[in-house]
Amino acid sequence: MSGSEWLSDEAWAVLEPHLPKGRAGAHRVDDRRVISGILHVLRSGCRWSDCPPEYGPPTTIYNRYNRWSAQGIWKRLFERLAAAGNIPDEISIDSTHVKAHRSASGAKGGEAAQAIGRSRGGRTSKIHAVANAEGKPLAFILTPGNVADISVAATLLDDIAPPRRLLADKAYDAGHLRQRLEAQGTEVVIPSSGARRHPYPLNRKAYRGRNVIERMFCRMKDWRRIATRYDRLARNFLSAIALVASVCFWIT
Repeated sequence: MSGSEWLSDEAWAVLEPHLPKGRAGAHRVDDRRVISGILHVLRSGCRWSDCPPEYGPPTTIYNRYNRWSAQGIWKRLFERLAAAGNIPDEISIDSTHVKAHRSASGAKGGEAAQAIGRSRGGRTSKIHAVANAEGKPLAFILTPGNVADISVAATLLDDIAPPRRLLADKAYDAGHLRQRLEAQGTEVVIPSSGARRHPYPLNRKAYRGRNVIERMFCRMKDWRRIATRYDRLARNFLSAIALVASVCFWIT
């Protein structure tokens, strides 16, 4: 789907069964048109008020995005689509930084509460993810950009069936993670950090497969509202990640 296109018939056939049904209240404006408008904004990076008129009133587009974000609908949509895939034999875990635009400031609770941190790179958020061997995302966590990768690794892996093999870079070289993975029968493919006096052996051929998750992040950052964070609320930015991941990897 390009920025000016609507959801294709094939994509809509996959997406539509997972949308809310039979809710009380006024009849909803056409879901396909509204979601296509949301995706246009996420891809182009335009302001919500500048969404083209063929998608409907901009207030309708934004209100649907924001309301369904608050209700967790975009997140559940991604989780259901990802769960419908086969149990992965091999997974990769990694993270990527996202610059926070000045428009992302000012939310209630302060920056840390909204997953924005300060470091040498300025104000950033960090997307942590797990992907299968095909580079399709299985889970996401959003944190401030100054949070260490290893600190959320266990949480990311909690809802995923133990794979035969896990690939990660040196940031995940921690004894407690290695022990957990080995105890569940997972082959650990993580290079040892320079601080280790006795490095662990590394399956270098398997390690080359880790680039799938880097390519996954690159593909998602083709969408301008993923490459730069404009959302004040962490839940709205995480909703954008979930919706883009669904469309890029699990619907089309």
